[in-house]
Amino acid sequence: MLVDVVTAVHNPYAAFLPFAWRSLLQQSHAEWNWVVQIDGPGNTALEVLHDCGAAADPRVLVAAHGTSEGPAVTRNIALGRSTAPLIQNIDADDELEPHTLAVLAHALTARPSAGFAVGHARDLTTDGLLPEHVLPVSAGVLPRGVLLDVWAAEEGGSYRLPVHPAGAMWRRSLLLTLGGWSALRGMEDTGLLMAANALTEGVLVDAPTLRYRRHPAQHSKQTSKFTGGGAPMSLVKVVGWQCGCHE
Repeated sequence: MLVDVVTAVHNPYAAFLPFAWRSLLQQSHAEWNWVVQIDGPGNTALEVLHDCGAAADPRVLVAAHGTSEGPAVTRNIALGRSTAPLIQNIDADDELEPHTLAVLAHALTARPSAGFAVGHARDLTTDGLLPEHVLPVSAGVLPRGVLLDVWAAEEGGSYRLPVHPAGAMWRRSLLLTLGGWSALRGMEDTGLLMAANALTEGVLVDAPTLRYRRHPAQHSKQTSKFTGGGAPMSLVKVVGWQCGCHE
């Protein structure tokens, strides 16, 4: 089944794109497109995609809008450009495991009533280590509402998420029903995950599917105020800019 992999990126994260692209090239599931949406000016990100071989692959569709709108809006623009029944998110600074698209697509195919599938996330540290984390939920079907129940019951009110939302695979129909990624500062994927599980069941696969890069500039560490201006957006569709990075 065709999967559209969506990535929101802004110029400061452009340097990570070759590694995300390499992880896509390594996928055992071959039926995918990469829908890249650049937040703000696209010059640096476009240069990186070109330099790493982006223009060589017709599966990659890149577009840029001129204003800084943040990850939620940018992902939702990419969602609007997508057409596949399954949507896989990958943040610009993260990587997918080689079997990610295969195991998550299979999980959704095997469970038609599930609206999303997710696996285990491993931290990708600056020294290349991949430490794993024990999850508070078991592999298999995630009944409606279970993620919120587990999240809210975390000791000390720390609200540690039961699963990592950044690497989830979604049915496109569910994303459209929910209005895409939530308008929450720094928690746009958490809001989506909780809303999705309130509406439908999901599937947790017993395998690592996301490599979550730890680095000083990652978005979750930022405390600056929102800078989106709401100015008229000019969507620049760069059809034919495709990727083939070998770094």
